[in-house]
Amino acid sequence: MLDEKIIVGISQGDINGIGLEVIIKSMLDPTLFEICTPVVFGSNKTASFHRKALGIEDFSFNPIKEVSEANAKRANIINVYEEEVNIELGKQTIDGGKYALKSLEAAAYALAQGKVNVLVTAPINKENIQSPDFNFPGHTEYLEDKFGDGNSLMLLVSDVLRVAVVTGHIPVTQVAQALTTEKIIQKIQTLNKSLKNDFNIQKPKIAVLGLNPHAGDNGVIGDEEKNIIIPAINKAKEEGMAVWGPYPADGFFGNETYKKFDAVLAMYHDQGLIPFKTIAFNSGVNFTAGLPIVRTSPDHGTAYDIAGKNKASEESFRTAIYTAIDIYKTRKENKDNAANPLKINFIRKERDK
Repeated sequence: MLDEKIIVGISQGDINGIGLEVIIKSMLDPTLFEICTPVVFGSNKTASFHRKALGIEDFSFNPIKEVSEANAKRANIINVYEEEVNIELGKQTIDGGKYALKSLEAAAYALAQGKVNVLVTAPINKENIQSPDFNFPGHTEYLEDKFGDGNSLMLLVSDVLRVAVVTGHIPVTQVAQALTTEKIIQKIQTLNKSLKNDFNIQKPKIAVLGLNPHAGDNGVIGDEEKNIIIPAINKAKEEGMAVWGPYPADGFFGNETYKKFDAVLAMYHDQGLIPFKTIAFNSGVNFTAGLPIVRTSPDHGTAYDIAGKNKASEESFRTAIYTAIDIYKTRKENKDNAANPLKINFIRKERDK
């Protein structure tokens, strides 16, 4: 295992949601500082407002101007804006989106510069954040634009289930038209590569869901399975990947077939995320696979209805931090091993004993 102390960059999310609440609550765990140095990009004034609203007395951020000044034993914060902000807990406002974007841009820039090792994003509101600088359906698409090459993948991760989606934040009416054999193959390839490089699963088993009820019933309820999805699965098999399907989504999750696989590829957002959040809501993490950088987030939204009420669970956000660290270390280990074939042979021999 690596002994490196990971620097975790954190964006604050919507200032009227639960983002800063779950950030602060995660930082109350002293064991966090044993494995990482967290740096929040936001405002100490905004964070203090949330801390007081929550009635948390025994906590404060360490204000710094540069990541290099971070205290390895403290929760650090960089002010990306100095002005007083109108915080209206539980409300969707223009300022909520404006300052979420300021935070995200600063954190992403620090990541691009290599000043932080990984990025963990608190929830944004996908409507109020829209602007000339953010014309994307969500974090995934924004980060794909900044860091990707068209191969990013939304991958929801927990201890019991991993679910990826072919189509992300698009209307359901556009899903069937957006599906192509080539696109599904590309998502399977990205998922397979991520399972190997990010999770150390050397021979991943992937299940692919159908689009239609009963996976089309051999064309009786739609022909996307026969014409698009099955050819993609067959092509993936020809490339040496262990892929099965298409499975009807309802029975697949209902009878726990998902437990036989390392990951599941769903055709659209809710097909994958509804069962995932039902099974692993508090502990689930959203990971953007297929990017050269590591980014995770909790699997929940801004939760305006409970903002400022000290009701939000920090479990998913804290798990997002740990997951980002684990993936970063796994990537580095795999990179180091690839550069040292003698080390790979030694490890394999030890495992085969």
